Amino acid sequence: MPCKLQSTPKNDGFRMPGEFEPHKGCWMIWPERTDNWRLGAKPAQKAFVKVAETIAKYEDVTMCVSQNQFLAAREALDPKVRVIEMSSDDSWMRDVGPSFVINDQGQVRGVDWRFNAWGGLVDGLYFPWDKDDQVAKKVCELEGVDYYSLEDFILEGGSIHTDGDGTAIATEACLLDESRNPHMTKEEIEATLKAYMGVEKVLWLPHGIYLDETNEHVDNIVHYCAPGVLTLAWTDDESDPQYTMSKAAYDYLSNERDAKGRKLEIHKLHIPNEVRITKEESEGVDSVDGTLPRVEGDRQAASYANFYIANKAVILPLFGDEVHDKLAMETLQNIFPDRTVEGIYAREIILGGGNIHCITQQQPLG
Repeated sequence: MPCKLQSTPKNDGFRMPGEFEPHKGCWMIWPERTDNWRLGAKPAQKAFVKVAETIAKYEDVTMCVSQNQFLAAREALDPKVRVIEMSSDDSWMRDVGPSFVINDQGQVRGVDWRFNAWGGLVDGLYFPWDKDDQVAKKVCELEGVDYYSLEDFILEGGSIHTDGDGTAIATEACLLDESRNPHMTKEEIEATLKAYMGVEKVLWLPHGIYLDETNEHVDNIVHYCAPGVLTLAWTDDESDPQYTMSKAAYDYLSNERDAKGRKLEIHKLHIPNEVRITKEESEGVDSVDGTLPRVEGDRQAASYANFYIANKAVILPLFGDEVHDKLAMETLQNIFPDRTVEGIYAREIILGGGNIHCITQQQPLG
């Protein structure tokens, strides 16, 4: 039986691999919250099906589904997608699922961070979140992998990236926010990341994407493509608030080196034209006290950096922006010449507050 470990990954010789390293498979959670997803979550479910079935062309996919939606999900998904019953509060597997670590002998273990719905009682996006906080442990037990569990350290998987070679990257806006770990200093938070990610150095971007309701997760602004190689969400429009945020990230990364002393190779991914919630989209979401409302005219934190790297493929969100969609596809195909870049229209996912990277979590092959 899997057991909860008392040490740390770093002490035990484990590291969090880069997303571009080989996967055993991918984990997702079926959307159904009607106070977050419009029209009973049916449009979002169709988008999740498209994402799951596209990834399943390249690696195994498991969809976790509530008891109420199990039969509907099983009917909607291709038989090659495994469907299992699991309770949760919403559908952001990147943030609630385990972060996996590996060692040189090929063993795989999980890391069970604490989750408080992106801010708890300070500025969390819904309440309660107790079912979400149990997902990581459940996934580890289903897979039969031992896991490390932090008792009081709040962290979402989308708030960290790693190159798998000693370097992690995060945003100060998220990890240093009062809604995460206010009892800890930046140095203490960094030490925890090093111990549980198995890294030697943490790069700190000041900000993420403008109006990102996660307090600016790092996975929405940058993405490691290989050790020393990053994509960065960018805009050439100096009047856009995102310009200052992306420029600060670019300047910082251009003057940093990673844990191995490498200068970073940075590829700019221009953000799409503004994605704003329409009146129809807003009215399709149930209004519930305690859940962040979806308001007509609100700008969404749309970014092409929120892609998923699968075995032999890259799954990229598209936004119906002909110019920037095409440019993002071409940029990623140049970065990943040996992988197929698959674009998926992802408006329904961004309307829920995230994108393709946020709804997926890779399990390394080990």
